[in-house]
Amino acid sequence: MTGLGALIRRNSKLYFKDKGMFFTSLITPMILLVLYVTFLSRTYEDSFRSALAAAGAQVEDSLLHGCVGGQLISSLLAVSCVTVAFCSNLTMVFDKVSGARNDLTVSPVRPAVLSLSYYLATFCTTLLINGIAAAACFGYLALTGWYLSAADVLLVLLDVVILVLFGTALSSCMIFPLSTNGQASAVGTIVSAGYGFVCGAYMPVSSFSPVLQKVIAFLPGTYGTALLRCHAMRGVFAEMRRIGFPAEVVSGIRDSVDCNLYFFGHAVSTGAMYAIMLGSIAALIGLYVLLNRPGHGGKRHG
Repeated sequence: MTGLGALIRRNSKLYFKDKGMFFTSLITPMILLVLYVTFLSRTYEDSFRSALAAAGAQVEDSLLHGCVGGQLISSLLAVSCVTVAFCSNLTMVFDKVSGARNDLTVSPVRPAVLSLSYYLATFCTTLLINGIAAAACFGYLALTGWYLSAADVLLVLLDVVILVLFGTALSSCMIFPLSTNGQASAVGTIVSAGYGFVCGAYMPVSSFSPVLQKVIAFLPGTYGTALLRCHAMRGVFAEMRRIGFPAEVVSGIRDSVDCNLYFFGHAVSTGAMYAIMLGSIAALIGLYVLLNRPGHGGKRHG
């Protein structure tokens, strides 16, 4: 374990040593928060106002802002937990390009320990950055409309940990076969540009066509976004019910923002969402282990 700890520290230090990559990863969630607040909050607010007006309901601005804020921060965290992991995991590619992996594999370090060190270092750095992003998001909600309980905050943080585990496992499997900086940059660009759409962060799944909704229902990231939505907005929905909103109106709003997800017409429970996420993480980690087995590319890149 001493060797594993040393490798985790070494990989983490390399990541933090590259100031450009580190600060890019760090400020990206902050930039997204500013962009979301600047450009999307008004769109979300107008959408909620229209839906409430159609239902003949009115709410205070603070409750509306809390509702919009919950949707915004869940979108941001759902995306950054995965995209930041791809940036953090680039050390794996840089070691191949520089030849450092060759030096590490001829040392007494076992290939399995080396592979695990990349995974754990990526997890730690990604969790640190998204922990800072979550703190900024909570600060934003405190300024606009805070309806979270202590349990909600803890559940949001739990969702962040699970999504970071998922993002780390996904990036490890996708980045492992790459051997050049160009390939790594291309994959990172594709993921950064497209992941927010396929996980339902930028646009609710309910706004897609029925065919796309069925396709997206098979993607585990969608359920990670839904978990964040449920917990970031649970206090808002509780307040709506407290002030007398009809149950069907609250359910309709939950449907519109993907707090309620449906798999071929069947509602997916919160427990099932957690099971899907944890099962996907286990499957991806299993694939990563297989990729690192001798004869499957581990020694060839070493």
